[in-house]
Amino acid sequence: MKKVLIANRGEIAVRVIHACRDYGIDSVAVYADGDLEAMHVRLADEALALDGERAAETYLSIDKLLDAARRSGADAIHPGYGFLSERADFARAVQAAGLVWIGPEPHTIDTLGDKVEARRLALAVGAPLVHGTENPVESAEEVVAFAEQHGLPIAIKAAFGGGGRGLKVAWRMDEVTELYHSAVREAEAAFGRGECFVEQFLDRPRHIEAQVLGDRHGNVVVVGTRDCSLQRRNQKLVEEAPAPFLSDEQRSRIHQAARDICARADYVGAGTVEFLLGRDDTLSFLEVNTRLQVEHPVTEETTGVDLVIEQLRIAEGLPLSLSETPTPRGHGFEFRINAEDAAKGFLPTPGRIERFGAPAGPGVRLDTGIESGDAVSGHFDSLMAKLIVTGANREQAIARARRALAEFHIEGVASVLPFHRAVMTHGDFTGQTHDPDAPGFGVHTRWIETEFDTPLEWGERQRVADDPAMLRTVIDIDGRRHHIGLPATLLQGLGREAPDATAEAQPEVEAGSVTAPISGNLYAWQVEDGSRVAAGDVIAIMEAMKMETQVMAECTGTLSIVAGEGSTLSAGEVMARINVD
Repeated sequence: MKKVLIANRGEIAVRVIHACRDYGIDSVAVYADGDLEAMHVRLADEALALDGERAAETYLSIDKLLDAARRSGADAIHPGYGFLSERADFARAVQAAGLVWIGPEPHTIDTLGDKVEARRLALAVGAPLVHGTENPVESAEEVVAFAEQHGLPIAIKAAFGGGGRGLKVAWRMDEVTELYHSAVREAEAAFGRGECFVEQFLDRPRHIEAQVLGDRHGNVVVVGTRDCSLQRRNQKLVEEAPAPFLSDEQRSRIHQAARDICARADYVGAGTVEFLLGRDDTLSFLEVNTRLQVEHPVTEETTGVDLVIEQLRIAEGLPLSLSETPTPRGHGFEFRINAEDAAKGFLPTPGRIERFGAPAGPGVRLDTGIESGDAVSGHFDSLMAKLIVTGANREQAIARARRALAEFHIEGVASVLPFHRAVMTHGDFTGQTHDPDAPGFGVHTRWIETEFDTPLEWGERQRVADDPAMLRTVIDIDGRRHHIGLPATLLQGLGREAPDATAEAQPEVEAGSVTAPISGNLYAWQVEDGSRVAAGDVIAIMEAMKMETQVMAECTGTLSIVAGEGSTLSAGEVMARINVD
């Protein structure tokens, strides 16, 4: 390989650029219009436009990505995580174009990416599993029937998804139908396919995963374990390695199951096998992520293995640089620094970053794709950076994490930093829990929703950041036709003073007004204009950063819709009014 095109954006694109430079090969960035001046675009050896704003017309466009590879002369493609990273059709298209695909073989992605097929494979190798549907369900009625047979809670999961999107957990029978439809919508929006299956959901489980590497010489190695139990809306916030508070038998079983599953699937590349561990020590296979994980740096820091370099080596046909699971060198935590207001239910808060003051010092690593002055777009996910902190043991890593989080300051958008600071002093997480059923560790995958009650500081109300929309045209230079694109704000400034994009009026909100709880897109109204609604009714669905947020009526009356479906709204903007009787 001589030149790698990175079919992604943000911090993971920056991470792969760094690895390419360390490995001695060139990197090619691609960008949506709003990412014209992004860090990954500036750092890469060259960058090509994808001519569009939203994911569907840029980072999810196979044709545009392959065309960019052709124009740049790239001979390989790294998909990062998210977007097309687990799409077998993209892997096949890359290989059909004569390029190296830096990831598992397409047939492996097909097998393990289909959660139903992955369950069958796990059963075949003797991996532990809870009850689930043999095939994707076709209706909400099937989901209800499964819940009636096996009991609640149940997990409704996108068959071709990952990363927590298209995953809904039902705890009451009266919410099963709506959660099924919500899971289908999210799956279609995030992965282009809405099929879902159902399985039992363990009560207050921990989320444990094994990092795996496989090469083309038949070698499969478990690099280490991680605990990713601290989640909100089924998406991880804090990860640590190695997974703490496991018995030797539990750790051995996780390693063996992960190795057996990947060996049976002829796994090539970096991947992660995920498990749930119940309070009664029930261990159940969850899924395989056929890509690099967001949380891979915490494993790198505690094992000394550069997982992205290993991906490049494997893609070139070289054997793994390790033959067995390395002994952990200390303990580490990774904190996802998302643009979300934790005090408001982790609502996404896209906007412009006025200050990005990162910490430093012993044991601190920061993976980021942004800096002060950059905008966090509502078109993509909320991750701004990842803070990785390591120490000689868990206690030292906690102490360093407290120091690093106290030094971290972000202004202009809300962030989850207040939550992280609170967690690192909470007894359930630090191991000072008094729960007799969970000595040493009290965190589980729904801990935030059910048990975390520490008051957090509210972030300032955000407005949608103005993406630097591109004005595209054709010009003639020396008799040759060229396509060019210029930021609209640049041309605007030539004629008159540009408006202050950070200014935000705060008008008085009339009684009965329904305001947008987040900055994002109005996905759909759940009731018609003129309908009668009651306080607590779900009346609309908003979407931002690939996640759905329900809008509820705060009073009883007749609904008068102001904003239409598909509208882009700022947090606090009036979207409807309720005329109280």
